[in-house]
Amino acid sequence: MPKAPVIPLLFIWLSLVLALCLQVMPLADGWQMYRPDWIGLMLIYWCMRVPDRVGVFHGFVIGLLIDLIDGSVLGQHALVFSLLAFLCALVYPRFRAYSLVQQAVLVLVLLGLIQLIEQWLRVLTGVFSIHLSFLIPALISALLWPWLATMLVALERRAART
Repeated sequence: MPKAPVIPLLFIWLSLVLALCLQVMPLADGWQMYRPDWIGLMLIYWCMRVPDRVGVFHGFVIGLLIDLIDGSVLGQHALVFSLLAFLCALVYPRFRAYSLVQQAVLVLVLLGLIQLIEQWLRVLTGVFSIHLSFLIPALISALLWPWLATMLVALERRAART
């Protein structure tokens, strides 16, 4: 059995903070719906890569941070990202066996489900919209998954060599 990768927790948290910065970076009004779910992608990556070190707690903390930055209902994103980390823990054994394309499809399903739950929470809190454009970030994130996963594995290998 292969040995689990030794990845410093500082590297994991820095990548999650970078994803947080990309998530809240201002975009033009028409482009907001095309923003990939950077935090969701990074959380899925780390939950699948090192599930014993990254999990629901990390999703909760990052979710609280984005709640504070966005000014949304406190706990909304914390609940959503905690649920995402939990779902990642459920599908972890199968996810590792899939090819990058199959992983991208699973990322689409996970992030689509999370976007649906987030939209439902928005409707409960009073922000009502009826169109399906809230699923576009999940689709774009799934298209970015093979590139992002390959890049992060290469960065890990480079950091391990030095």
